Amino acid sequence: MSLKLTRAELAKYIDHTLLATNATNDDVAALYREAKEIGTYAVCVSPNMLPIGAAWTGLDPDSEPFEPAEGEPQIATVVGFPSGKHHSSIKAVEASRAVAEGANEIDMVIDIGMLKAGHPELVEQDIAAVRQAVPSPTVLKVIIESAALTNEEIVQACEASVAAGADFVKTSTGFHAAGGASVAAVALMRKTVGPDFGVKASGGVRTYEDAMAMIEAGANRLGMSSGKKVLAEAPEA
Repeated sequence: MSLKLTRAELAKYIDHTLLATNATNDDVAALYREAKEIGTYAVCVSPNMLPIGAAWTGLDPDSEPFEPAEGEPQIATVVGFPSGKHHSSIKAVEASRAVAEGANEIDMVIDIGMLKAGHPELVEQDIAAVRQAVPSPTVLKVIIESAALTNEEIVQACEASVAAGADFVKTSTGFHAAGGASVAAVALMRKTVGPDFGVKASGGVRTYEDAMAMIEAGANRLGMSSGKKVLAEAPEA
């Protein structure tokens, strides 16, 4: 491992993530406080936990969407999660509502069955429907479940994401039986999308060494639920 980032440098790559099905309002509130403490770039939570500020008020329906102050963690959520087997129109509505409730980053799951069936053009249409619903400056990340795809399918998914106007491709939901991120998949994704597009490694990034390997391979964002532990392993300076 030749790359070594300090704790503060690495924190800015991390989406501090809580997508457990048993997560509570209190858990989300604690996640955001911890993200501020450790300095991560964003938090990523389930869409029904938005607006995230409502976790402070017991899900008061009259609470305003929480907007991070400058320098505070951004708010990401997931769409079509975790299977991707949702109608594009439903994904679009889910994304639009999430943005209205305070999310500024959307991590959507594609239907990998479309790729397996030989229809990358339908994948592009699926992504484009969400992009239209949440235009820039909302950040759109596309979860491709790279561990379940062939190299050719990874390339097709990346090309569809670029063509549809997304901002990132992301390896995994972390919920698929095939597994999560791999260095080889991240490198292929980076090679396909080029230097100016986002690549997020997510799923199985649990150590400082894992994080450095993914960044060296081309990731410029990391999704992890163990961010505090990983940062504790990083050098302070």
